[in-house]
Amino acid sequence: MHHTLTIVAAILAVGAVVTLIGTRLIERAHPPRGRFVDTDGLPQHVVELSATAELQSDAPPIVLIHGAGCNLEDMRFALGERLAARHRVILIDRAGLGYSKRKTRRGSAPAYQAALLRGVRDRLGVARAIMVGHSWGGALAAAFALDYPGRVAGLVLLAPPLYPLLRRMTWLYAAFATPVAGWLYARTLALPLGVLFIGLALGSAFLPQLPPRAYLRRSAAFLLLRPATFLANTRDVADLRTNLATQATRYATLAMPTTVMAGDRDMVVPPRDHAKAFAAAVPAAKLVMLPGIGHMLHHVAAARVVAEIEALAANNK
Repeated sequence: MHHTLTIVAAILAVGAVVTLIGTRLIERAHPPRGRFVDTDGLPQHVVELSATAELQSDAPPIVLIHGAGCNLEDMRFALGERLAARHRVILIDRAGLGYSKRKTRRGSAPAYQAALLRGVRDRLGVARAIMVGHSWGGALAAAFALDYPGRVAGLVLLAPPLYPLLRRMTWLYAAFATPVAGWLYARTLALPLGVLFIGLALGSAFLPQLPPRAYLRRSAAFLLLRPATFLANTRDVADLRTNLATQATRYATLAMPTTVMAGDRDMVVPPRDHAKAFAAAVPAAKLVMLPGIGHMLHHVAAARVVAEIEALAANNK
């Protein structure tokens, strides 16, 4: 028994050293590329992209919100540069992910992150905007629209989890989010094991398609493996069912132009339980189903997603 404990302690100690060094190397390889906006004493990492004056649309700005396990580079890679050809585009690292900070366990609630996002928009002088959210970011965009409807010119939800029907998606995250074991795992084994399996995990999110070339590098995906970020992400997903149970009862009140998009082969967030159910409950919602497409539709069907965002923006001039 003593010998086993010694081996376990040695593995954890090595893992802690590897995690410390690995975190510094990851941050050196993927530094923040935007600026920091202070909201309630918490720095939020923001990137703004704008078209040249002669090409810029007079539609409201477009805010892009990334999903779980990602950071703003995922949305920049997929949609940001395309939309910035004609629009002012704002990308933000969700609180606790990328380089944005948060505090308290409440940070996993979409309503909490929506309040921080409102503060960021206030500091940027953005009164009304088109909100675009992918996956977990779709739940956040919906929460923002519910709490601040006057600030939303239009809503675009991409493969969003919107109802508390996510047991298959959340059970493993709930284990990682336990206070003591999760804290220890995040600071010792999450990074070295994650480096080995992150490609497989992200690849599964794209099924039945493949990730774009150089996705891991261009999306700065390894930022997820830093201890604080890893814990924030696990809590976001582990708490999502509870948070959505409260949020979902209010969807019928949404009145702004809304488009919800999903791939009919999405194995992460089943469209029947989420996108289709939402469209049936929200009179203002337009449902767009993409045949043969999986969860990462903003990459795989980027042109179609941009076209839907552009169509909504054109009606807001």
